Amino acid sequence: MSYCVGFIGAGNMATALAGGLLAHNFSPERLAMSDPRPQALEEHAAKGIFTTHDNIELVRRSDVVVLAVKPQVVTEVLIPLRAIWQERQPLLLSIAAGITLSGLQNLLGGHLAMVRAMPNTPALVQCGASGYFCSDAVQEAQRRQAHEILAAVGVALRVEQEELMDAVTALSGSGPAYCFLVMEAMQAAGMALGLDERTARALTLQTALGAAQMAVTSAVGVDELRRRVTSPGGTTEAALAVMNGKGLKDIFAQAMQAACSRATELGEMLQGSQV
Repeated sequence: MSYCVGFIGAGNMATALAGGLLAHNFSPERLAMSDPRPQALEEHAAKGIFTTHDNIELVRRSDVVVLAVKPQVVTEVLIPLRAIWQERQPLLLSIAAGITLSGLQNLLGGHLAMVRAMPNTPALVQCGASGYFCSDAVQEAQRRQAHEILAAVGVALRVEQEELMDAVTALSGSGPAYCFLVMEAMQAAGMALGLDERTARALTLQTALGAAQMAVTSAVGVDELRRRVTSPGGTTEAALAVMNGKGLKDIFAQAMQAACSRATELGEMLQGSQV
């Protein structure tokens, strides 16, 4: 069954999700976009997407509403929509970082169908990784709709407890920055060994891309792929000995725990600000 998707907020992530749906033959007539900035809507209108500055009108015409605004403005955006939401009862797919389902329920009222999701920035190039959690009111057909929207820009995986969304944030939400930092360090080290910047950058980026592609397409795990590249007594073994000696895995574990804890704190702060 066809359904209509409306986006509140026309920023980068909403643009990426709408573009992913269009790339998967989702008709532009089934999409809508609202934003207070006229310039943010121009490119969407040019694609045949319905655009508006009126969030009530957007909710009125949507079966799924994607909340794609900054967490700080969620309260002011949703409170005026409470009446139309209770009347229409669309599925809410929130990608507002840190906002809990209970916080959203407090703003909109009732036992509503809601999905909390955390996509990441590679969605902008159709290579995203999203985790999502569904409220008890979400029906299977609605879950499939939310999954289809998120999977239009990459991989989408459901988690069974909302608390795990903070782990998703720490892993895939913040994860691109970890990868960029590793690439930054590799490029700098290559230059320190005598390579010019252009060569060091090109070799770093292609190595990262190739390793990720091997991991995605391989039938074995990344631990086995690492072992296969590590010849006894060779150069890779020498490099990994230094990394292991510095406790690289422990550093990642501590870093991601810090990210997870901070995600929990931010969610609690935002929840408190709504009371």
